[in-house]
Amino acid sequence: MRTLHTGLKAADVEGVKKQLADLLFARIPAGVGSTGALRLSGPETDAMLRGGARWAVNEGYGGDTDLLRIEEHGCAAGADPAAVSEMAKKRQRDEMGTLGSGNHYLEVQVVDQVFDAAVAQAYGLAEGDVVVSIHCGSRGLGHQIGTEFLREMVVAASQAGIVLPDRELACAPIKSALGQRYLGAMRAAINCALANRQILTQLARDAFAAVLPGARLPLLYDVSHNTCKEETHVSADGRKRRLFVHRKGATRAFGPGHAELPAEYREAGQPVLIGGSMGTASWILAGAAGTGERAFGSACHGAGRAMSRNEALRRWHGRNVVDELAAKGILIRSPSFRGVAEEAPLAYKDVGEVVEAADHAGLAGKVARLRPLICVKG
Repeated sequence: MRTLHTGLKAADVEGVKKQLADLLFARIPAGVGSTGALRLSGPETDAMLRGGARWAVNEGYGGDTDLLRIEEHGCAAGADPAAVSEMAKKRQRDEMGTLGSGNHYLEVQVVDQVFDAAVAQAYGLAEGDVVVSIHCGSRGLGHQIGTEFLREMVVAASQAGIVLPDRELACAPIKSALGQRYLGAMRAAINCALANRQILTQLARDAFAAVLPGARLPLLYDVSHNTCKEETHVSADGRKRRLFVHRKGATRAFGPGHAELPAEYREAGQPVLIGGSMGTASWILAGAAGTGERAFGSACHGAGRAMSRNEALRRWHGRNVVDELAAKGILIRSPSFRGVAEEAPLAYKDVGEVVEAADHAGLAGKVARLRPLICVKG
């Protein structure tokens, strides 16, 4: 997930909202099987998997200042392209700079309420500001990596005497050859996601420049979801330890003073980006003091589904969802009405309630609520 400033207010966008929505949709490939203009060779794919957003910047997508506001400065260390199968690489070579499907999106939003003025100021946010949020990951490559290692680890877990309560909790000893291969491949997938969002950022900047030449889209922050990260945390016995922190349905949320945060955000805490669900609010929170002890520096990354996609398809028609949201001033652009129905706002839990829970639990504090104006949906 990443969020960009624009330097615009809602009134600046209102008169050109349809034009901007159409151009963003035209320039940003979205949907199942979507491919971009970029075609990577084998060596280029490996370079991307090693370099992440740094590779993308070197290829002309954005600038070095972007890297200062990306988790790990845009590149996960320890990525091993050799641990990624040729099938996974093949799936990705034509998919860089694409949103994909499911709940992935690019959304133009307005800050409609600020809850913590001091932290909002540190993040450069004020009521009425227009921002852009991009939610997407490593596309087919990450999915393929997960599928392949799940098959291997189900067998490895049994051989190691590990009883799995659920097949999808498959695992392997971390120091085994399989465990190390998985970490190398997973880190490569993180870099793929970082590179993908960096490319999409430049595509969004170009679209805005064509419609609103005064817009500037500097990065507010970028943080990955659904990862395993090696970090230092204080354990229950008070000792500092290096731990592998698995965040599934979660995001990093380091509190104030953490050395890995950008200098301008260090006193406020890490920006925590909570995505909405097409038509509902998104949120920016700040990592809370003490969250390292409570949840290994983690918070939720979204609301989570309230029903299956099949159930959503039975309840809603995509065309009707688009029309209903348009009546509320929210323009949806998607290649698939089926995909829109699957991602209907009420198919998800109430994101406001989820954010309140994170706030009350002391995992991340509310900073600003974002209301959607335009959503390009996968």
